[in-house]
Amino acid sequence: MTLDRIDPRTSRRRPGRPRSAGAGEAGRPGSAEGPQADILRVATEEFAANGLSGARVDAIAERTRTTKGMIYYYYGSKEGLYIAVLERAYSSIRSAEDHARFATLPPREAVTALVEASFDFHWKNPHVGRLISIENINGARYLEQAPRIKEQNVSAIAAWDLVLTAGQKAGLFRHDVSPVDLHAFVSSLCLFRVTNRATFKAIFDIDFADDAVRARHRRLIVAMVLEFLCGEDDAPAQA
Repeated sequence: MTLDRIDPRTSRRRPGRPRSAGAGEAGRPGSAEGPQADILRVATEEFAANGLSGARVDAIAERTRTTKGMIYYYYGSKEGLYIAVLERAYSSIRSAEDHARFATLPPREAVTALVEASFDFHWKNPHVGRLISIENINGARYLEQAPRIKEQNVSAIAAWDLVLTAGQKAGLFRHDVSPVDLHAFVSSLCLFRVTNRATFKAIFDIDFADDAVRARHRRLIVAMVLEFLCGEDDAPAQA
């Protein structure tokens, strides 16, 4: 369902600022300036808490420095705003990995840096895990409408490819694993603690938020990934 556009000039709320003449495409993370940055921040919280169907544009407008009319002016529809939020979330993941400064490290230390960066990011930004879970419930319907997200994720695979290749050339890492495999495994280990925290605590009475538990899991996940990478191939390496 697509919501109708609202003309900001006829909105009864206080007027918002129009897009600047030099602004990029509305809703893109790189062009979010002024009111758009505020809208995306609040919309991220609203969609993460209530999902696409439960989120209310009225609620987002009430918590921002702009109007409901201006939100539709910038993003076209509720769905357009949701897609912009997804783009911003995935962009923030890639930014955290870029800041891991792994490129100049030896292979094992580089793996450690990337795993720790992923672990820390997801723990500090639980809304990203919730948005990913929500979009999986949606069958990635809206993510597929955002080619920018696929472009952003090329860098994630490139990072693992660089580290994996260096370790393989040095005789440290197995050859029967791909960069996509590593990305999937590390993301799974780091995201589970965020998306399943409440149910895991209810069943096992273990709180992933406990400082000691979190620090222990951080060490264990790094150790598991390194142990896996340094193991022997399950099948002969491909020529």
